[in-house]
Amino acid sequence: MPVQLLKIMKEQSETPLPSHLQKEDLKDLQEGSDHTNKYIQGIVVLSYPLTKLGDGTDFFKIVLQGLDDSCSRINSINILIYGKMAEDCAKVIRHGDTFIVAGYKVIKSPTAREDGRHGCHLEVSEEDGSAIYCLQFCNQIYTKPRTATASETAFVSIAPKYVYTPLNQLKDGTIVNLYGVVKFFKPPYVSKGTDYCSVVTLVDPSNVKLTCTLFNGNPDSLPKIYKVGDIVRFHRIKIREYNGQMQGITSGGFASLTFDGTVGAPVVPRTSSKVYTFMDEEHKTIEELRVWAASNISISGPAAKLSSVQPMLFFDLTCQLVGKAKVDGSSFLLKVWDGTKCPYPTWRVPVEAKDLEGERVLLHQLRNLMVDILVYDNHVQLAKSLKIGSFLRIYSIHAKQASADNENVSHIEFHLHGGTCYGRGIGVLPENNSDVKELKTFLESVDLADSQNMESMSSVELDGTFSDFTDLESHLQRCQQLPVTVLTDHQDLNNTELKTIMNSTAPQQYRIRAKLRTYKPQKLHQSVKLHCSKCNSLQEVPDGDVFDFILQRSAITDPNPELHNTSWYDSVMWTTQDQKQRKIAIHFVRHDEMLRQPEDTLLMIEGGTLKEVWKLTKRFKCVIPVRSTEVDLELLDLSAPFLLQGNVKYYGYGCLQLF
Repeated sequence: MPVQLLKIMKEQSETPLPSHLQKEDLKDLQEGSDHTNKYIQGIVVLSYPLTKLGDGTDFFKIVLQGLDDSCSRINSINILIYGKMAEDCAKVIRHGDTFIVAGYKVIKSPTAREDGRHGCHLEVSEEDGSAIYCLQFCNQIYTKPRTATASETAFVSIAPKYVYTPLNQLKDGTIVNLYGVVKFFKPPYVSKGTDYCSVVTLVDPSNVKLTCTLFNGNPDSLPKIYKVGDIVRFHRIKIREYNGQMQGITSGGFASLTFDGTVGAPVVPRTSSKVYTFMDEEHKTIEELRVWAASNISISGPAAKLSSVQPMLFFDLTCQLVGKAKVDGSSFLLKVWDGTKCPYPTWRVPVEAKDLEGERVLLHQLRNLMVDILVYDNHVQLAKSLKIGSFLRIYSIHAKQASADNENVSHIEFHLHGGTCYGRGIGVLPENNSDVKELKTFLESVDLADSQNMESMSSVELDGTFSDFTDLESHLQRCQQLPVTVLTDHQDLNNTELKTIMNSTAPQQYRIRAKLRTYKPQKLHQSVKLHCSKCNSLQEVPDGDVFDFILQRSAITDPNPELHNTSWYDSVMWTTQDQKQRKIAIHFVRHDEMLRQPEDTLLMIEGGTLKEVWKLTKRFKCVIPVRSTEVDLELLDLSAPFLLQGNVKYYGYGCLQLF
C-alpha cells in the first residue's frame, strides 16, 4: 500500500530519510526544475474531503505550511494527491502533522491569486514514484516509498522545530508562531455570524502590542484565557496590517496553548486539542515571560469577593452557579454564591418557582448568601447553557445602587450588561483551575447554619424570600385571587394595604400604592389567542422559539425534487455549507405565467431556518413555509404562521379563523 502506519517504540532505533534526498524550500520551487532527489517538509494546516475525479480516480488535497518560511509572504502550498495514495493519506493525515513529500511534480497553480498561496502546486501519486512521510506528535509514523517492502520502510523521526517571532518583527501577510502575555481579552461570545469570537491583546519584551481577533464555530477551541497576565502560545496565526498597526487573525491550522502567568505556578498548558507539542526549552520561555510580566504590565489580582463589593463598582467575580431562570427574551437570571455575604441589601429578581432551575433545598439553604445577577442580550445564550453547580468567572459585573419609590434604604442590583466592552462576559472554569480549587475549599468550610439567621436581613432581601417554595406558590395563588380594581385617580380615597383587600369581599373600591412584582401577559402577542369556532378552544400564539422548532422539525425531510418546477411556480434548491448540510428549496409562484419583481413576489420555502425566513420576508412580498409529501406541498403545523408578509404573520387554527 502507498501509505503505511508504523508505530515507533522508544527503544527502537530510528532510520533517517534516504541519504540521497535533499531538502528544498518553498521559495525555491519552480516549474520545470529538476526535483528528483528533493523533498519538501512542512505542517499540514488544512485538508479537504476525499473525492473522486470524473474518471473515478481518488483525489485528496492538503495545504502545507513551510517550517522555515514564517517571514515569507507565500509560506503555504497546495498538494494534490491522486490514486491509492490519496485514499490512504485521507485516513491517517491530521491537522498539525509534520508532512514530508518526495518524488513530486511542480505545476503552476491556477488558484494562487484567489487563495494567496504559492504560485505552484505539487502533484503526488504512486504511479509517479512519489513517497510521503508523515510524523504525528504521538510518535506514529506514516510512510512508504513506492516499491519498498515492509522491512525496507523508512522510519522518520522529526521533532517539529517551530520558530517564534517577536511582536516587533511581525510583517503583513505572514503566518507566524508567537508567544505573548495577555494584557486584555474578551471571553468567547457569539459573533454576528455563526462563529464564536474572542479578542486578545498581547504584549512581550519587545514592547509592542498585538490585538488578535479569533474565530471558531466551537467556543472550546478558542484560547482558554481566564485572566490578564496569562501567557499564550499561538501557532499559525495570520498577521495583517490595518490602519498602520499589525493585527492577528485565525488561519487554517491555528492552534493555541495558554499558561498561568503567575511566577512559580506549575507550567501546565490549557488546550482543547488532544495532540500538541511542548518542548523542554519552552518551559524557560514561559518562566522568562512570567518574570518580565510581573514587573512590566499591570496584572490584575484575584477577583473581588461579594463581601467587598461597593455600590457603583464594576468587578470580576469567581463564583458557583446554584440557580438560573429565564426572565424575558433579552435577559436571564443567574443565582450565584462565593461563600461570603454582600454587606448591602441585595435585589431579588422576581421569577416564578416553575421557571427556576436548581436544587430547591440548596437554594433555600443559600438564600442569605447567594445573589441574583441579571445578564442581558448577547450573554443570554451562553447563560442558558450553563450547568448548575459549575464554577464561573463573570467579568465586569455592574453593582448598581438603586432604591424603590417607597423605600428609604437603597439596595444593590447586579447586572452584566450587553456587549463586550471592557471584557464583559462569562467564563466557565475547569475543576482543576487553581482559583476553583481554592473556592471549593472555602465553600466547604462555610457554616450554612450561621447564614440562616433572618433577623439581620433587610426588607429588600426578605422581598421574594419565603421559608419554603410551597409557601411561595401559595402566596402567588392568593395574589392572583385578589379582588382588586386599580383606579387611575380618586384622590379622595386613602391608600389601603393589600392585606386589608385580601380579607375583603368583592365588589369594593380601593386606592392602593404597591410595588409591581409581575404582570401578565408579559409579551404583546400573548394578548391574542388562536380560536377555533367549532370547539371554541383557545391556544397561545407561538413565540419565535416554537416557530423555529417547527421549522427545524420540518427540515428533517429533504425537499422532493419531483414537486419542483410545476406549471405555476419555478423552483431552486441548494445545500447549505454548514455541518448539517441542509437542503433548502424555494418555489417562486408565477402570476399570469410571469415572475414578478421581488417586492411583488409570493414564494414558498422548504427546509429554511427562522433566521432565513425572516431575511426572505424583508425582500419578498409574501413567504409561505411548506414541506414536501409524496404527492404535493403542504403547510406546516397550523400553530405556526402559514403566511408571512413583512412583519405581519397570519395563523390558522382549527377552522383557520384568528380571534
